[in-house]
Amino acid sequence: MKRKRIVIMGAAGRDFHNFNTLYRGKKDVEVVAFTATQIPDIEGRKYPASLAGPLYPKGIPIVAESELAGLIAKNAIDEVMFAYSDVSNQYVMEKAALVNSLGAHFTLAGAGPTMVKSVKPLISICAVRTGSGKSQTTRRVADILIEAGYRVVAIRHPMPYGNLAKQKVQRFATLDDLIKHECTIEEIEEYEPHIVKGVIIYAGVDYEAILRQAEKEADVVLWDGGNNDLSFYKPDLNIVVADPHRAGHELSYYPGRANVLMADAIVINKIDTADLCRVEEVRANIAALNPRAIVIDGASPIRVDHAERIKGKRVLCVEDGPTLTHGGMKYGAAIMAARKFQAKEIVDPRPWVTGTIAKTFVKYPDIGPLLPAMGYGPEQVKDLQKTIARVACDLVLIGTPIDLERYVKISQPALRVMYDLQEIGHPDLKDVIGKYMKI
Repeated sequence: MKRKRIVIMGAAGRDFHNFNTLYRGKKDVEVVAFTATQIPDIEGRKYPASLAGPLYPKGIPIVAESELAGLIAKNAIDEVMFAYSDVSNQYVMEKAALVNSLGAHFTLAGAGPTMVKSVKPLISICAVRTGSGKSQTTRRVADILIEAGYRVVAIRHPMPYGNLAKQKVQRFATLDDLIKHECTIEEIEEYEPHIVKGVIIYAGVDYEAILRQAEKEADVVLWDGGNNDLSFYKPDLNIVVADPHRAGHELSYYPGRANVLMADAIVINKIDTADLCRVEEVRANIAALNPRAIVIDGASPIRVDHAERIKGKRVLCVEDGPTLTHGGMKYGAAIMAARKFQAKEIVDPRPWVTGTIAKTFVKYPDIGPLLPAMGYGPEQVKDLQKTIARVACDLVLIGTPIDLERYVKISQPALRVMYDLQEIGHPDLKDVIGKYMKI
């Protein structure tokens, strides 16, 4: 039997999940390689045989996406599956055109065949774009369920940047578990807020195995979706977060538009800081795409302890990395705090960036005068620390979801900018959860 030869284009997450749910164990398909992009230094590894299964005794190579054309030609590839997210519809079709021009089919996996069914009630929280406010929405949903007496376990969209075999199933119940699993800053930003609230969180590579373990200690499972991807699990309640600071992206980004179409409830976040016309644009787009969805108005007000120390200071703003890079945002919580509390100047870090942080600004030249908290490995964490130390400023404002000073030594005075979701009026998340979960 001739096996169909496939390449999966990914970014160390959805690509592996699509392989696990669609192709692992299928004798009529051969996945020749994964390609990798978006995340620094994830190519050059292998998807290990222990995860790939007996049909792949040598594992599956992971190569840079820039090698895609050569892969197709050299290996007589029949089909290329696109399996990463937070990209424009135009970007997806440009990749399709390239693949088609080289003679291969270009495919996108459907939501249904890649969704694993849970034996427990499952609430999915996804988004239109990275940085929309999905994480604080997930935490708010967890608070509501815990207050109602449910045992809640969260499962986070994958970020497997280390040893994939060791990361098959990861459980985080204490901050020490972050050290045990050698987490990057990007992982810590997502896991730590759950842990400090007392919510166990799982992540890893094999998401059916992860779900089966999580179900053993949960009354309700939360899918904490990342990178505006589709849910890996079939939800009983599907919540999606939209961002009026990027109005229109709910129509033009993949797979954000699909998330809007599938949503039971949509949170329009950041209403407190967005222009009213942009909020109404998002509201109209939701009504056109998915009129059955319940729309919840939300805000993410910032708070800073000792905010008076910002006034008149020259400040360096450190923001969540992925939101600024492939998320495309030009500002975050730290920039907003600097403006609100009357900083004298927002210091541009670009003259002082070094090492892999400098490479980030080359790859994403539109980031602007702020510093993404990139930390995908020990070398990058060191470069982030060096860069911060080199910047001539009076104060560092940290707008990341975690207390960055736990992991990066900052010699200058620093303040942390925090934010949580607050619903405005009704319906709110409790109303929606009550309707679907009968609490």
